[in-house]
Amino acid sequence: MAHGVKIMEPSCRGCVNCIKSCPTEAMRVIEGKVRILSEICIACGECIRRCPHRALLLEEDEWDYVLSKRPMVVVTDPSFCAQFSWPPVPELTAQALFELGFEPIFDEYEAAYDVTALAEARAICSLPDTAKPLISTYCPAVVRLIQIKFHELIPHLVPVESPLETSIDLWRARTRRRDPVTLVSSCPARIAMVRSPVGRDISSAEFAISTSKLAREVLIGSGDPSKKVTINLPLQAPRWVVWAKTGGESMHVRNFSSRPIKTLEVDGLRNVINLFQEMELGKLKGIDYVEARACDLGCIGGIGNAESRFLSRIKIDNIKVSFDMNEGYQNKLESIYEAKIWSLRECIVPIEQMPLGEDLARAMERLKQLHAVYAELPHLDCGTCGRPSCRVMAEDIIRGEGSPDDCIFRLKERIADLSKEIYELSKRLVHTMTSEGKS
Repeated sequence: MAHGVKIMEPSCRGCVNCIKSCPTEAMRVIEGKVRILSEICIACGECIRRCPHRALLLEEDEWDYVLSKRPMVVVTDPSFCAQFSWPPVPELTAQALFELGFEPIFDEYEAAYDVTALAEARAICSLPDTAKPLISTYCPAVVRLIQIKFHELIPHLVPVESPLETSIDLWRARTRRRDPVTLVSSCPARIAMVRSPVGRDISSAEFAISTSKLAREVLIGSGDPSKKVTINLPLQAPRWVVWAKTGGESMHVRNFSSRPIKTLEVDGLRNVINLFQEMELGKLKGIDYVEARACDLGCIGGIGNAESRFLSRIKIDNIKVSFDMNEGYQNKLESIYEAKIWSLRECIVPIEQMPLGEDLARAMERLKQLHAVYAELPHLDCGTCGRPSCRVMAEDIIRGEGSPDDCIFRLKERIADLSKEIYELSKRLVHTMTSEGKS
């Protein structure tokens, strides 16, 4: 399964900074080089943030190949509009992209994000309180986190497709074009979704590149489009732009709800994990909807962005959005909703942790062995063995993927015991010699 993180082995120094930051313990450092267990990686990008040697990068498609396909149709995360010195108004960003031979499909975004918010709002209102809160599926790292670590929360995931995928489907339906589409995102999890989507068998996008790559191309190849277009202040942008920051989705959903609903917004992976732990304990009674984002401040905090997340937040906060819709547009939105183009094609299922055995009896036997091995380890979780914790080390040993001697403390004890034994043996004499060394 794709994980959206590219390993640059020549740059890896085996510093183990990455393994300590991984929330699902999917990182290993073996023989001085980092390894990723793709089956339990959520592609949150925390390891990329922590690597000081740039040994971990976004697993994006080759930039030169994407450039060779121009004109290239692109679908960008809303945070892309906040990467530049000009205001986060899509018309300005679209003009800059068109000048470089890229074709953004911003015209489909309004309907895609609106129908997503409408579907989420109706799902909230149609369910009893016992089935709430529902959890947003917009952040793929959060969805994968739930699939791996919080299986009890899977029924709470709202069965609504990403509006980025929906926008591509709407564009293809309107234009009848089958041109390849490139997803532009700052998130390794969203890039991974192009190759291994959740809730559908195949993504509507064919390629994936980072926001920073395309943003730098725009900055190099175009001037400030705000100087070429007359803008009437105060600035106004479509509703979907606010999805780039934490709270934007919730605001959108509340405005499409037929009754007042209570939403909760949380960002930052550590905070998300704490919230889900409380949710499993039933501590979120009275909350209808949870908007969870793995990155600080939302998608503007993604590791693959070019602009500071703090500056991006200021830009988005300074724009005005409107939820006024005429009757014709409301009818169009209702028809899109009835077509269920927003719905996930497949159910989201749990991702099982790596088993200790093929059957229950074998697994239980190995579990006892694991406890025995773990008891012999120092429980310091220092990471010098190349694993994030002593328990993970014990699991790898039981699976035959490690040795007790990988632990530096166990190794030092063994060396000390061997040294002591050698010293004691060196004092022994052969039986034919006396203590004075004479026969």
